[in-house]
Amino acid sequence: MQLKVNGLDVFAGTGGKPFDPAQPVMVLLHGAGMDHTAWALHDRYFAHHGYSVLAPDLPGHGRSAGGPLKTIAEMADWTAALIAAAGATKAKLVGHSMGSLIAIEMAARQPQMVTGLALVGTSAKMAVGPDLLKAAEANDHDAIDMVSIWGLGHRAGLGNCLAPGLWMHGGAQRLLELSKPGVLYADLAACNAYEGALNAAAKVNVPATVIVGERDMMTPARAGRALAAALTGCHTVVLEGAGHMMMAERPDEVLAALR
Repeated sequence: MQLKVNGLDVFAGTGGKPFDPAQPVMVLLHGAGMDHTAWALHDRYFAHHGYSVLAPDLPGHGRSAGGPLKTIAEMADWTAALIAAAGATKAKLVGHSMGSLIAIEMAARQPQMVTGLALVGTSAKMAVGPDLLKAAEANDHDAIDMVSIWGLGHRAGLGNCLAPGLWMHGGAQRLLELSKPGVLYADLAACNAYEGALNAAAKVNVPATVIVGERDMMTPARAGRALAAALTGCHTVVLEGAGHMMMAERPDEVLAALR
């Protein structure tokens, strides 16, 4: 689906069905350096089970125009503008990693627009190591290597893909390699600078689910649980043995938790 958001062309996946703003809306927000295809196994399910789905490429990512936004707050405001541009007034927000920060910030800033939250691979503070930031700023492939190695759980790094013949580590690298120069750095820097998750959590008053990976090296499970504790009545799901890229590693378990 092609949209105009703040005057720029934006692409959003709709799960293979036309978007209908009269239905309950779900927005699926991807993580740093990625695009809408991170949700390819989930957007289709929800589009065929009662939701109208938007899985956008954030500005400068995938098939969306413009440059990457510099702060989580800007991304949250952009997400609100996306929902309005699609003709909807409210949505359930599902975010992975950076997308989870966008979701919780938007829920605090625009509570009338958010019906629920699901935060996948999340933490209140997403500190990014200086070596990773430096490599990403230099557009050095080492940054992609670090993200793909640290992002997968042990079994996923060795193979273990549910689809025979596919390699999750290589797939993660190829997706990150498609991002334009500077995009991964801008995203990581925005995550590293964001300090508002706990304050935002205190303002959230909608049903929330936090999904964490037991072997997540990028947003450790304990950090996800700490953010969940700040959300009133939050339901927490821990995926045993999973790393950070849970939608690829454990698609069925992520789907069950989102349902």
